[in-house]
Amino acid sequence: MNSERQIKIDADLTGRIDKVLGHFLSDVSRSQLQKWIEDGHVTVNGQSVKTKYKLQVGDMVRIIPEEPQTIDLEPENIPLDIVYEDDDVIVVNKPAGMVVHPAPGHPSHTLVNALLYHSPLSTINGEFRPGIVHRIDKDTSGLLMVAKNDLAHRSLAAQLKSKTNQREYVALVHGVIKEEQGTIDAPLGRSKKDRKKQAVVLDGRHAVTHFKVLKRYQHYTLVKCRLETGRTHQIRVHMAYIGHPLAGDPLYGPRKTLAGPGQYLHAGLLGFRHPRSGQEMTFTAPLPDYFTKMLEHLDKTDRRDE
Repeated sequence: MNSERQIKIDADLTGRIDKVLGHFLSDVSRSQLQKWIEDGHVTVNGQSVKTKYKLQVGDMVRIIPEEPQTIDLEPENIPLDIVYEDDDVIVVNKPAGMVVHPAPGHPSHTLVNALLYHSPLSTINGEFRPGIVHRIDKDTSGLLMVAKNDLAHRSLAAQLKSKTNQREYVALVHGVIKEEQGTIDAPLGRSKKDRKKQAVVLDGRHAVTHFKVLKRYQHYTLVKCRLETGRTHQIRVHMAYIGHPLAGDPLYGPRKTLAGPGQYLHAGLLGFRHPRSGQEMTFTAPLPDYFTKMLEHLDKTDRRDE
């Protein structure tokens, strides 16, 4: 929202102010609306109000937009775990906790800032996502392919679209999965209840995840997930949908879960056709230390005798 807006409340619009405004500003999350109200960017009859304020008939609501946050994309000398590099592509092993590219709230210290210090990158994705062909979540670790020029970017993006590349993840999930393997084919889109979340929705985008059990514990299962599509939070939402949310997942998992930096999800295998030579290339990255230590802990405390 870039311009000031005024809304006069009639009988159909009474109720909590953050809920009412959510109907008008469907592209703004509830938490963002609450922050605007708390910060005084929303007034009622010329006065600031609290987020629990209940709108009455005749109230005049004024929404004053925030000044847009500017982001200066600066190269930063941050260490990178580079698995492979040539003149066209970089394969990097991203640690959990690192955001892939700058955005409001995360203007710096991202993977892109580190990559720009290291090398020129493709320009297709615009100013704030140079080189980034695909993403993994902040608290997911593992392999990403990065394009150093536009030729490489177009080729890698086309492979993602045609589903000819390989992406395999290791995940630790709650509960014991009885099946040895399975496929989750369920469309994903933004949750109607919580705009920070993705969800299985009828009108969502096609999404397919294949899983295979690697090891069962008493209360958890270690699985390998292969992505056929790459939707936002796909594995996290799909596994929660079948009743096995990821351990440590603050968004889709239960409150009582395993300690750690976030969801136990690691992009361990990445394969693609080289954009210039056409050679098939496959890369692997071992589980990070915190992940292997948790598995060792479960071996001692949650062992399942089969």
